[in-house]
This record gives sequence, structure tokens and C-alpha cells, in this order.
Amino acid sequence: MQKVDKLFKNATVLTVDEKFNQYLPGAVAVSGDSIVAVGPEKDICSQYEGAETIDCQQKVLMPGLINGHTHVPMTLLRGLSDDLRLDVWLMGYIMPVEREFVSPDFCVLGTKLACAEMIRGGTTTFCDMYYFEDDIAQATAEAGMRGVLGQTVLKFPAPDAKFYEEALTRTRAFVEKWKNHPLVVPAISPHAPYTCTPEILQACASIAREFDVPLVTHLAETAFEVDQLREEHGVPVMPYIKRQHLLDTKLVGAHLVHIDEGEIRDLAKHGCGGVHNPTSNLKLASGAAPVAKMVELNMNVGIGTDGPASNNDLDMFEEMRLTSFLAKLKTGDPTALPAKQVVYMATRGGAKALHIEDITGSITPG
Repeated sequence: MQKVDKLFKNATVLTVDEKFNQYLPGAVAVSGDSIVAVGPEKDICSQYEGAETIDCQQKVLMPGLINGHTHVPMTLLRGLSDDLRLDVWLMGYIMPVEREFVSPDFCVLGTKLACAEMIRGGTTTFCDMYYFEDDIAQATAEAGMRGVLGQTVLKFPAPDAKFYEEALTRTRAFVEKWKNHPLVVPAISPHAPYTCTPEILQACASIAREFDVPLVTHLAETAFEVDQLREEHGVPVMPYIKRQHLLDTKLVGAHLVHIDEGEIRDLAKHGCGGVHNPTSNLKLASGAAPVAKMVELNMNVGIGTDGPASNNDLDMFEEMRLTSFLAKLKTGDPTALPAKQVVYMATRGGAKALHIEDITGSITPG
């Protein structure tokens, strides 16, 4: 009989593997940081002996949820300003407060609170973009969570950089330090096309390609943003970022509320990930992303909460529920995005959207 570190038995195992296999009763054998085997309890328990055996009492054993887009230190800004449209909320309230109060200690404390909240809600992986991301990474690793963590770059003075050149230097050092860490996947995060210049976007794309790390950014969140970009540059958001070479990276676009079918096809063709944030988009009246169409066109789509200041929580089960309901409302089709599809989006599909399917997202050997 093969020895393993942990043996989980008497579980309702939801694997979210390629065939969406379920086992009741099921068992999972684990050694070190890898899954060794999964299957019917009688088969696994006859082959493996655990140094520690956990009786799951027929509870569901499933992949940890993946929060595809958030800003975890903003747990400390929860409830700061509500009932405002995005541009007023962000530029008039959030960013001024961040420039005044955000520090390494602020980010560490906010991250610890966020990790506790997410762990209690079944989330084990999250994608963050904020300032002082090195400190966020340290707190994330200490909590034992997995993070795709993006250091923010933008054209305005930020809490951790007076100039964008300083932010790019900080980003390069952050990526070099955390590359190949077992829990932290470093990323680069130009905030959005409307808060970055073409020069900044191109520089970020260059670093992302050089180190082969994700590039995480906000895209097409509001109609105002799309109209403004078209007015200034003569094209919608997707053709604009394509000019800046963002589609040549491991792109993760948050929101994608105001994109059309052609833009979805382009994103899917380039293997880009998208993250739907239903509560945040509802609260800020940004709109409802065409998620059902994204799924239909084989784009990799995950689900996120966005930051606690625009949600106001980190509850992925609530996001899954709203993802399904919003799709039904938007399409007029009650069969759109059923539970199975939404669970996939919050686990393995979310991992694919973040370009980390090889390390998490399903209960499969390895």
C-alpha cells in the first residue's frame, strides 16, 4: 500500500476535471503540495494509506474557488463611498484617499483581513492588483493562499511611485523577486487604458513578455470609458490595446462589460482571459458583461468580486449566483450559464483565465 501525507475519505468529491467527474463516496490522496490520486473511496483507500486521514463526513470536497479580480488591501476602504458612478467614485474619493493613507503596513493589514475573509468563504486563489504588491505577496504567502499578484502602474502619482518610471522599476524588481515562487505568481498591472499612456502600456507589455508573466488590467468597464477612448484615439478599447501589444501577453482583462462579438473573438483567438465582476458592475451601474457570448465563443472567463470597496465583500458564492442570474436577464434565456458552467468558471475556468490551469483549478493528479 502506498504511503501519502493526507487521505481525505467519505467525501462528495467534485473534481471539475475534463469530464466533471463526481465521486460519492469519494477519496483524495495528497502528498506534499500535489494531489496523488482521486476516485471512488473503495479504490483509493485500498491503494493508499495516509499519515493523516480526514473523514469528510460526506461534505463536498471541491477545488478552492478562484477570485479572478480584486484589490485586497481595500478591505480597509470598505464602505468609504457608495452610490456613485465609477469615475466619480474612483477619481473623486478612492484615489485621493489612497495617495494619503496607503502604505506597506496598510497593505499588509488589509491583505490579512481579506485572506481571512476569502478562506472562510472557500476561496484559495485570488488575482490582485494594487500598490506595494511585494508586501501583499508576503502576507499572501504567509496566509498560505495562492495569488496572481499585479504591481500597479499608472500615469498619475501613486502611493508607491511618484512617476510611472518608478512604478515600472518597482514592477521589474517585484517580478524578479517572486518569479517561480510556489504560491505567488507575479504579474504586471497597468491600471487601465484611460489611466495609462500608450508608452506605459507598451512598456508593461514588454516586461510581461520578457518574464512570461500575466498582464492584468481593467478593460471596457464603462460606456463612458469606451466612448472617451474612441473620441481620443479613433478606435474602441480592444483595437487600441492591440496596438499597444497587450494581446501578445498573458492578458487578463477585468470587467469587459462593453465589448462586442468581434472583440470577444479577438480576445479568444489570442488566448486572453476575462474576469466577470457582477456585483461591482451592478453597484457602480457599469452594465452587465456579455459573459454568455464569451463562453459560447470559447473565451477563457473567470469570476471576481472586485475590491471590497466596490462590492462590498469577497464572497465568491454570491458572485457565482449573480453571474448566472445576470446572464439569464441579459440574454432573456433562463438556460444561460447553468450551475455547472458557473462552478467551472469559479474554479478551473478561472484558472485558465489567469493562465495558471497547470497548477490549480481542479482535483486531478499532479
